[in-house]
Amino acid sequence: MMTLYYAPHTCSLASHIALEDAAAEYSTVRINFADDEQRKPAYLAINPKGRVPALATDKGVLTETPAMLAFIAQSFPLARLAPLDDPFLFAEAQAFNSYLCSTLHVAHAHRMRGNRWADDPAAITAMQRKVPESVSACYDLIEDKMLRQPWVMGESYTICDPYLFTMAQWLEQDGVDPSRFPKVISHRRRMSERPAVRKAIAEQLG
Repeated sequence: MMTLYYAPHTCSLASHIALEDAAAEYSTVRINFADDEQRKPAYLAINPKGRVPALATDKGVLTETPAMLAFIAQSFPLARLAPLDDPFLFAEAQAFNSYLCSTLHVAHAHRMRGNRWADDPAAITAMQRKVPESVSACYDLIEDKMLRQPWVMGESYTICDPYLFTMAQWLEQDGVDPSRFPKVISHRRRMSERPAVRKAIAEQLG
């Protein structure tokens, strides 16, 4: 059985939803950021990066959301969470999730994690001011070029969908006007109605 290490209001929600979508047997462990638990020896022994999520499996621990989502999809092929029989389409799904991880999430993180990149308070403040613009630019690309509807990849629900949904939860907090992105908001609403999504959110916030 797998164990998901998570914290509320983080990208760990994406993998949590995917585990529910796959009807996987799993347990969860909540990491308390308020107590800095992610940087304590017990958790660093699981994930030396000191971040969530982490997914403990029979073969070892996985980190990084795109890798975890791909692992879940490949481990539960009957759930059809990725186009596993089409190398190009699967690569497209991986490319989308990689963009969320390496570009959108980094732009978002400048709002509250500026000390990862600078020590100067003025520089951190400048980064925070830039967030609405930089995050909006990411969503411009997603809205216009990447989101096919009704799901990210088109007619088929995939591991891209819980990841985009998770990131889109933070639009307003990042100072982004959601009315600029009707496709993204429609997707967010559609996702929020899924039982697996509701169950994962309830557990994370419970």
